[in-house]
Amino acid sequence: MLLVLADRETRVVSGGLTRVVLREGSLVVNSSQVGGTKDTWVVED
Repeated sequence: MLLVLADRETRVVSGGLTRVVLREGSLVVNSSQVGGTKDTWVVED
């Protein structure tokens, strides 16, 4: 979950961070060993 401040309101939206491997072929997902993060959004129908 993520808190968003907009128009003097605080909203909670579905989403967060996903850990990813930045080096192709690497099996280690660790920010200190060439890992990273990307935004994750949950879209409702």
